[in-house]
Amino acid sequence: MPRVFRFLTVSALLAATIALSACGGGKQARHGPRAVAAIPAEQVIAPNFGDTDPHPEVAVAKRRYPVHGIDLARFQTSVDWATARANGVNFAFIKATEGGDLVDPLFHEHWRGAARAGVRRGAYHFYYHCRAPEEQARWFFRHVPRHKGDLPPVLDMEWTPFSPTCTIRRPAEVIRRDARTIIEMMTRHYGTAPILYTTVDFFEENEMWRLSGVDFWLRSVAAHPSDRYPGQHWAFWQYTSTGVVPGIAGDVDINAFAGSREAWATWLAARAQ
Repeated sequence: MPRVFRFLTVSALLAATIALSACGGGKQARHGPRAVAAIPAEQVIAPNFGDTDPHPEVAVAKRRYPVHGIDLARFQTSVDWATARANGVNFAFIKATEGGDLVDPLFHEHWRGAARAGVRRGAYHFYYHCRAPEEQARWFFRHVPRHKGDLPPVLDMEWTPFSPTCTIRRPAEVIRRDARTIIEMMTRHYGTAPILYTTVDFFEENEMWRLSGVDFWLRSVAAHPSDRYPGQHWAFWQYTSTGVVPGIAGDVDINAFAGSREAWATWLAARAQ
């Protein structure tokens, strides 16, 4: 049976920082303040987030879904992971690789920081339309280790109209074939099926609903996924790209898990590495 995890408030977390009392007679303590341990990864903390350009569904996401997290890459250059965790970052999808020759320069820093703070972490690969899928999967394996308890790997598939090197738009059946190849390779390598991230236009134009055996992570930053992807099951919803999270400089993408705290525990038990 899944364990029920309680929410921690920011005030409760701050209260957990306890200084050592003085050693009698008003003398100064021989040791400094006690370090605060990382919040256990299984504990769910309520979101304390803002938004620089919120749409109406942002409030719905916060009210309806208790488990929230972020995704980030090299653009988030300053992250205080302990503060972000204390303010409701329960999971993070971190960009690792792109194509067959690019590694996000902040991947390892973000990867280590998330783990130290008790944030459930997962790595994502940004699909490049001008590389063979096998080559892309192997490049991801080379840089993202298998680690017990990590989230499943993520395959990020979207159009790249602003790429300086590859803007091709191949037929839908070719796109889905590449996706299946990478999905199968990731599943074998990590022992769990990947998550598939995509956008509204890419999903529709390539009929991505035809793919099976993966959880979907859907971008919908102006409406609920049920409005943009009617009838499509999803596990994660990227509901804003203008989020404000304490501890993170600048705007950041914020996501919600589809279920309750209990459902989150059950999903982790079934899907984490």
